[in-house]
Amino acid sequence: MKRALKINPSDTVAVALTPLHIGDTVEVSGETIAVVAEIPAGHKLALRPIARGETVVKYGYPIGKARQDIPQGAHVHVDNLETLLSGELTYEYHPAFAPVPHVQPRTFPGYLRADGRVGVRNELWILPTVGCVNDVARALERRAQKLVGGAVEGVFCFGHPYGCSQMGQDQENTRRILANLAMHPNAGGVLLLGLGCENSGVDQIRPYMDGYDPARVRFLVCQKVEDEREAGMALLEELAQNMRSDVRVPSPASKLTVGLKCGGSDGLSGITANPVIGGFSDLLVAQGGATILTEVPEMFGAERILMDRCETAEVFEQTVALINDFKRYFAQHHQTIYENPSPGNKEGGISTLEDKALGCTQKSGFAPVKDVLQYGGTVRRRGLNLLSAPGNDLVAATALAAAGAQVVLFSTGRGTPFASPVPTVKISSNSALADAKRHWIDFDAGALLAGKEAASLSRELMDFVIEVAGGRKVLSEQNGYHDMAIFKTGVTL
Repeated sequence: MKRALKINPSDTVAVALTPLHIGDTVEVSGETIAVVAEIPAGHKLALRPIARGETVVKYGYPIGKARQDIPQGAHVHVDNLETLLSGELTYEYHPAFAPVPHVQPRTFPGYLRADGRVGVRNELWILPTVGCVNDVARALERRAQKLVGGAVEGVFCFGHPYGCSQMGQDQENTRRILANLAMHPNAGGVLLLGLGCENSGVDQIRPYMDGYDPARVRFLVCQKVEDEREAGMALLEELAQNMRSDVRVPSPASKLTVGLKCGGSDGLSGITANPVIGGFSDLLVAQGGATILTEVPEMFGAERILMDRCETAEVFEQTVALINDFKRYFAQHHQTIYENPSPGNKEGGISTLEDKALGCTQKSGFAPVKDVLQYGGTVRRRGLNLLSAPGNDLVAATALAAAGAQVVLFSTGRGTPFASPVPTVKISSNSALADAKRHWIDFDAGALLAGKEAASLSRELMDFVIEVAGGRKVLSEQNGYHDMAIFKTGVTL
């Protein structure tokens, strides 16, 4: 097994695949490097002397500049490397993308909905319109477990603290996310549960649900009934009864929309799990499916790669706006644009936001960017989409589900148990994590370091996703985890 990996021929650093110790020697691209510092696995090794102020290159792109002179064989990390990022930039469009190849079509058994979309689950969802009725929703969820069975695959409520005391775009975001989830194909039935005096109640959200299936959705305003628990149960029983006759039918993989997300990343994420996901994305796009890449702050430093893959000049301009609008959001709140890697990221070997972004965007593969979605938007075009949302795991994963993803792929080098409103597949960047957290990790991309080919792992991941789409429960589902979080952007009254 290799002990260090040079990702791109122009790189000035390599990634340690195993812990390196002072006095070790490692072979990297035919050159012997003497290690002069303790370097944990996933961290960076200087391949040559790097002068103070010189650009440090990884993945073939700058990830920062040296704070001080760095000798060959040294540890390159936060103490001697700093970001090159700044505020809003201007960009030029240099389209560079390959046509999507044709692949053998795949199918999965799914639930065909009236609008032509296909659900990979047939669940009964309770969606509070406002945080004031979260406890009512949870009480209904507990009572409604008796309805689970047959075609009713689960009953879940998704509480949140919003729906009132919001203004402007912040309020708009809450309404759109709730409306999108109320119409999600994974929900065979939805109870939209309101209080009655909130500013984003049932009557305000219903107009956002254009074309909803009246057989699948019920509305309840707690202040308008004598006993909201009894009234709620009656509506849930009615919805469950409507779902009893639902059956899975053969459905083309082109009906799948899959969200791409990473969190708790380490220095191996960008060379194992994320490229494997990228290969999966290209396979699904080649079958006519859709994938969604989000976490805009984690595109900073790698945005030009995505911009050059935009299919048209119009999509390029939308991507420029996506990046600069999010930088403006940081500036409006008097926050630095580049302070993004978490303590866990840094411990895992990620030093700057550019370092993180170049690894993060590997999840998008090589397909052209077809469309750019605003937060709260839904997929309109098959192929690779970019979605405006922050890097926060719960917020971004919820945004992916609300945009239409029936499944979310979540790569991690540190591990996390969380889920989202849809099946959330955990993909480890290293086998040690997969072995240590067998009740969290669904798929081990660390096998790439043991000799498996990336293309083979991407095909295995496609097989796994097809199984999940057909009903196989991922570990977060088996653990009973279902989370939801909405992006808070404005003042609270």
